[in-house]
Amino acid sequence: MGIGDVAVRAGVSVPTVRYYEERGLLSSVRDGGNRRRYPRSVLRRLAFVAAAQRVGLSLEEIAASLAGLPEGRTPTRADWTRLSRDWRPRVEARIAELERLRDDLNGCIGCGCLSLRRCALYNPGDGARSEGPGARWVREARRPVP
Repeated sequence: MGIGDVAVRAGVSVPTVRYYEERGLLSSVRDGGNRRRYPRSVLRRLAFVAAAQRVGLSLEEIAASLAGLPEGRTPTRADWTRLSRDWRPRVEARIAELERLRDDLNGCIGCGCLSLRRCALYNPGDGARSEGPGARWVREARRPVP
């Protein structure tokens, strides 16, 4: 398959296919006209990359996972299952984080009062500064209300 066909079938841009190849996620061979040619199995790899990104894996983690695939044959369902097995804890953690966010939205911003005395994110004296940058109390387990 040509790079344009791969991009269309996978739902990504041609530059994305090139970038993934540069990062070692995909490989191609060159034909007589020096054009990239890909096996159909590259579509499975691109689907794997998309799924892994949705889970939150970095491209480095995805490349390491893909390096564990067999050479010389199309990966089987068992291969993909083995690679994705370690994703479950990460998915569960993201679900828990989203549930906490949902509950905070319903209990604070959703009520419309914006009362600092009752807000779980209230930060008197900028005490959260010592814990590092960013909205840490939003990303982590809910803090007790002071």
